[in-house]
Amino acid sequence: MVNAEKVHHFHNKNKDLKQLGQQTVDMLQDDGYKTEINANAPQGIVIQATKAGILRDIITANRAFTILITGEPNNFVVHIGIGKVIQNLGVAAAEAILLTGLVLAVDVPEMLWTRHVEKEILNRIVQLVG
Repeated sequence: MVNAEKVHHFHNKNKDLKQLGQQTVDMLQDDGYKTEINANAPQGIVIQATKAGILRDIITANRAFTILITGEPNNFVVHIGIGKVIQNLGVAAAEAILLTGLVLAVDVPEMLWTRHVEKEILNRIVQLVG
């Protein structure tokens, strides 16, 4: 079993993080993901994305891609990993993400697929940031 998480640091981008969070949600929804966002979490913006079909078959039903955006407009970090689905993310305390961990241990085939999708999502977020 392996823990995997993608992390990308952004500097001097002057990006509205709530806007970035919403753009990320829109992008994921356009790709067929079911999303939920908590843009008012104390640690930052938390986005959860699940997808029906092949991803759902490979990744257990209680897991979702979790994206955490933390920091300030000129110095922020985007974390992407596989985490447990948190029901009612808008209501749930964002601390639950940090307490349960952003990523879960996954087996090798799942890890390879997860890394592929994480990389794709992160590359698209980098394009959104500019």
